[in-house]
Amino acid sequence: MKYIETFREGEKINEVYLCKFRQSALTKAGKPYENVILQDKTGTIDAKIWDPSSVGIDEFEAFDYVAVTGDVTSFQGNLQMSIRRVRKVDPSECDPAEYLPITDKDIDEMFAEIMQFIDSVGNKYLNPLLHKFFDNEVFVKEFKFHSAAKSVHHGFVGGLLEHTLSVTKNCDFFAKNYPILNRDLLITAALFHDIGKMKELSTFPENNYTDQGQLIGHIIIGTEWVDHAIREIDGFPKVLETELLHCILSHHGELEFGSPKKPSIAEALALSFADNIDAKMETIREQLITVPEGNTDWLGYNKFLETNVRRTSR
Repeated sequence: MKYIETFREGEKINEVYLCKFRQSALTKAGKPYENVILQDKTGTIDAKIWDPSSVGIDEFEAFDYVAVTGDVTSFQGNLQMSIRRVRKVDPSECDPAEYLPITDKDIDEMFAEIMQFIDSVGNKYLNPLLHKFFDNEVFVKEFKFHSAAKSVHHGFVGGLLEHTLSVTKNCDFFAKNYPILNRDLLITAALFHDIGKMKELSTFPENNYTDQGQLIGHIIIGTEWVDHAIREIDGFPKVLETELLHCILSHHGELEFGSPKKPSIAEALALSFADNIDAKMETIREQLITVPEGNTDWLGYNKFLETNVRRTSR
């Protein structure tokens, strides 16, 4: 397969890609054309169909797999494709792993680590609460496949799993280093903190905000989801319920970052730090992997990190 990240100006392409976006438009002269975004696991490229009514331009829609024939050109310093022929391809002929951004880690191995952390939670109420979710085959299938964001960090297949595991590992370290922390509560909160993103974001290939995500947000969604499950466990202590829900509600740390509450207990504070560390380290990793080794040029201002970024010298 010819991956998008390997495209060079002047190349002729005859390959199958995922159509991420399609929209009709008009040139300044009033002539119709089509804006298209093509995607594979390595990235996206803007494409144009300059003569939509010509022979060889078949019907297709966004999120269809399409076989395209075209030329790689350059416009204002960016590569784009001029599509000459396009036809829809049966999804059964395509491997989604080739067309969707995906974690470079082993999904099953990561989930096995998640289950080890669950088994390490000894509290007789928190352990069965975790198993209510992570023993559910439907939940697990979606959890493994979901992203942790539309963009910014972990916006790929397996991203939610990878981020959750990393945050949980950070919390496990904090619990070992700071004895004041209730490890069972902290690990449970870490494993649950972002499950609301499974309803905040649609699944791939869309990976976009749902109405529920736009109107309510993953923090409230996740808190309500866990609270509903708690009510199905007889005798679940009210204080423990409140502390766990508080950790989820406050895990963004600050009101301006979307948390309804600021952390008020040690475990909530630790979780907010663990989440923030992983999000920012993944953000800078994703920016640096596009930079060749040895290149220490400044890369420009990163909005999420609120700073100018460059690769460390060797």
